[in-house]
Amino acid sequence: MVGIASENSVQCDTEYSTLKKVVVAKPSYMKITDIINETQKHYQNQNINVTTALQQHKHFVQVLENHQVEVIQLPSQPDLHEQVFTRDIGFTIHHRLFISSMSEKVRQEETNVLRNWAGENDIEVEEGLPSSIEGGDIVVDGASVWVGETKRTSAKAIRELQFRLPDLQVIPVPLRGDILHLDCVFNIIDESTAILYPPAFTNKSLKVISARYHVIEVTEREQFTMGPNVLSIGDRKVISLPQNERLHTQLKENGFEVIPVDLSEIIKSGGSFRCCTLPLKRI
Repeated sequence: MVGIASENSVQCDTEYSTLKKVVVAKPSYMKITDIINETQKHYQNQNINVTTALQQHKHFVQVLENHQVEVIQLPSQPDLHEQVFTRDIGFTIHHRLFISSMSEKVRQEETNVLRNWAGENDIEVEEGLPSSIEGGDIVVDGASVWVGETKRTSAKAIRELQFRLPDLQVIPVPLRGDILHLDCVFNIIDESTAILYPPAFTNKSLKVISARYHVIEVTEREQFTMGPNVLSIGDRKVISLPQNERLHTQLKENGFEVIPVDLSEIIKSGGSFRCCTLPLKRI
């Protein structure tokens, strides 16, 4: 177990408490090479305009810093084209920082950058989860840990995570085969509200989630633009894509403040605000 009582401690009990410290990586070398998700298939010929991606990412970071979030930038590596999606390479559950077991070979070296940074900053990590498990499939809400069962996160890894977290309830969430990660279709934005794309789930999972949360549903178009993949920064404030106007109306009607930030170039590779952030501390 990780237990660090210092300024280097990690602490994330939910997805919506006030964000204080987060890890990101600039999309300096971002491009679609090996097609590893459905969104990339759509944009593989167009690919990524790195200049635009960098501008959008810089603005996103500025918005975070303007809200008193400490932003840690991992060094970008020329051969790691998906490195901007720091959420996938690790995940914080309460006081413990896990290093993911990445499914795709093209992304496996990304964990070394996080591991090296953690070592240099005296932050303990846990790793060695079997098979594959990625941070985009982990959604934490207090004593409940929702885990997407996808091509990227195996049932074996989910069972091991439950073994390592005996005091928490790890809830497997099987998803439709084309869904990349759980946070592409599900996000918890306060203690009683979740954003959800219903067609991605089994009837059983939908019943369990709907019994627990008031659900704000997204459309197929909004799911394609990563509508559920907002980033909650605390005080019912969420960072979201300006183009998702219908969803924003729903969020505002439910008492949330929407902070619009354009991340449309980065989204072409299959991830949005939540994917681009690895929270280390929320209070």
